Amino acid sequence: MASEPNNGIISIPSRHSVDETVKKAESAFAAKGIKLFCLVDHSGEAEKAGMQMPPAKLLIFGSPKAGTPVMLAAPSIALDLPLKMLVWQDSYGKVWVSYNSTSYLKERHGVSQERIQNIAGIDALAATAAA
Repeated sequence: MASEPNNGIISIPSRHSVDETVKKAESAFAAKGIKLFCLVDHSGEAEKAGMQMPPAKLLIFGSPKAGTPVMLAAPSIALDLPLKMLVWQDSYGKVWVSYNSTSYLKERHGVSQERIQNIAGIDALAATAAA
């Protein structure tokens, strides 16, 4: 996994297009009973506004059963929940899956190790989407 220093963002390469990676993520969510709350098509919306950008889609997802106890323990984490996964293509055509690391969220919001485990599955979900 590639991580940007000090900003808490993990970016891993995908072997697929943005759309294929998104479909794989959606399948992984469904298999785990995780709800996809919203899919934001940044590049599609840019195109509607007459602008161009490489493909980029943001998935907003989670499980109230997992996230609610975390938010009860540290209400400010609601700024970062539900979880988000950005699937994007760089200027070289490489596709990436980016998300906030749970260690970053733990530190940022003062969440206990026990509670942060509720949302720690994002690493496996991102890896599944990218594989």
